[in-house]
Amino acid sequence: MNNQYCKVGSVTPITSGSHAISVLEFRYRAFMEKAADTAYMDTNLGEFFKRKAQGIKKVLESLG
Repeated sequence: MNNQYCKVGSVTPITSGSHAISVLEFRYRAFMEKAADTAYMDTNLGEFFKRKAQGIKKVLESLG
């Protein structure tokens, strides 16, 4: 019997593919909006969204 490999749960990096920059820009804007909307309600959550957006921005800068 031959080994079979299943692709369930496999991960494709977001930085690969033809639409990577547009997807990352969308996610960056979404996280920045969430950070602005929740900053007055819960500072920890707002900071989390801001850190996520900063991470995405770094990836965008390295791609472009």
